[in-house]
Amino acid sequence: MSSILTNASSLVALQTLKSINQGLAQNQNAISTGKSVATAKDNAAVWAVSQVMNADISGFKAISDSLSLGKSTVAVARQASETVTSLLTQMKAKIVTAQGANVDRTKINADITALKGQIKSVVGAAQFNGLNLVNGSTSSTNVLASLDRNSAGNVTASSIAVAGQNLATGGYVAKAAFTGSTGVSSTKDTFGFSLDPAGGTTASGNIVIVDPTYAAGDKLSISIGDKSVSYSVTAADVAATTPADVIAVKLKTAIEASGANVTVDYNVAAPGKLVVTNKGTAAINVSGSFTNAGAGGLGGLAAINVSTGSGAVTALGAIDGLISASINAAAAFGSSQGRIETQANFIGKLTNSLKTGMGSLIDANMEEASARLKALQVQQQLGVQSLSIANKAPQTLLSLFR
Repeated sequence: MSSILTNASSLVALQTLKSINQGLAQNQNAISTGKSVATAKDNAAVWAVSQVMNADISGFKAISDSLSLGKSTVAVARQASETVTSLLTQMKAKIVTAQGANVDRTKINADITALKGQIKSVVGAAQFNGLNLVNGSTSSTNVLASLDRNSAGNVTASSIAVAGQNLATGGYVAKAAFTGSTGVSSTKDTFGFSLDPAGGTTASGNIVIVDPTYAAGDKLSISIGDKSVSYSVTAADVAATTPADVIAVKLKTAIEASGANVTVDYNVAAPGKLVVTNKGTAAINVSGSFTNAGAGGLGGLAAINVSTGSGAVTALGAIDGLISASINAAAAFGSSQGRIETQANFIGKLTNSLKTGMGSLIDANMEEASARLKALQVQQQLGVQSLSIANKAPQTLLSLFR
């Protein structure tokens, strides 16, 4: 039955053309935006996942900036520590020269004083964006390193802790900790002497630990030949009835464990007194230094003075401890810088992986979109022709009434 009121063919053709036009609009949108899922209505689930990933990518970009800042800060501290090590090495060479009997120690001491000033300047200037990791003002700092998302979707931040290193030269307070020791200096906080080979007239020397009202954190460093030991006073030591005796016994144990070619006797009749005796066939230099808890890591630098023969011997032992402190600081910063650089490389690769993964979810396949565009354009043309034919169908009914 034919009807002039309802053209079923036209309705079908119109619906088909409408569907083709919708597909064509969607395909053109994908081509123009480069995304197959540009909004939530395109695919709500995929769009939601992609937005979470996009938020993480933005967060990791901020972390990358934080790591760059942290790397630069640590690099400055490492460079400063290495420079201080170099300056201390130069100072040691001058101290060795001062061991001679016919040298101008006054001029050598003036050079050493100049190096002290340069070290202080390096430590003071080693800051990046206001943060100085080598002058003792910062015990540690955290460098934002990652965002960690668990299976429940909760996000937490993680950091790389960078310990500050105290290479400050100030804060030294004399306490006369080695009063009575062989070759003790005028401050009584350093000493130095040379031990003859076993059997020699001066094969033994005295290290006397006195009680100058110790505080927890006070440090005593002893150098015997190429062996070095140190002991930091604890709160328990301070609370002991005779702190000097307790510390002397612990230093005796440390010296014996160091492998130094000496014997160490604790003189019970003279509390706090250690008698060190050379048991080898070569002379051994022995020296020691005291650093109070409030002093910087290079606080003992202030006590170095080679203007006298005994001062030169004492300085030779003390300088090794200072060099060791600066080397340890540089090594610590180097390790931290390596960790930060490794994390920065990982974050860069992780960000690229997230971008690739997000792209696989929402990016349009341009080759497929191009082929589909041509197909839809042909379908559109055919749909228009089909609708035109369907619209002309009722005109044929006129022939029935002629």
